[in-house]
Order: sequence, then C-alpha cells, then structure tokens
Amino acid sequence: MLAVQALTPGNIADNFKSSRQTISKHIQILTECELLKAEQNGREIYYLLNATKMKEVADFIEPFRKMWDDRFNKLETIMKKYKP
Repeated sequence: MLAVQALTPGNIADNFKSSRQTISKHIQILTECELLKAEQNGREIYYLLNATKMKEVADFIEPFRKMWDDRFNKLETIMKKYKP
C-alpha cells in the first residue's frame, strides 16, 4: 500500500484486522529501520516506503533466495524420484 501512496497510521490500520496499537508498533519498527519515511502535513503524519532502503534489503537477501531456490529444487527432484 505504501509503495503506491503515503498513508496515515489510521489509513494503514483500516486495512488490517490488528489493533491500531499493533499497527503503530510495526510502523515504529519499520521507521526505525528506515524502511518507511514519515512526513508531517499539518497535524497528520504520513508514512511512505523508502524505496532506496528496500533495495538495500532486497540486494542483501538475493544470495540467500538463490540458495534456498536451489535447495528446494533439489528436494523436489528427490521427491519426484521416490514418489510412490
């Protein structure tokens, strides 16, 4: 959602069944990790995705994704071989 547009915590919470307090805690953690940016507009705070930081995370995870893809492919091959 935040990749498309900036939203207030209330707008974000409206899309989930979790409490607003739970959503606020997640927003706080993501902001501390710099995955979200906060922008004040009057009395409202809008949160938006920090695409630069998300790219850093994606780049970090990529080698692990490849490793797990390889492992799952090997497992699939073994399972097909011994399929009853």
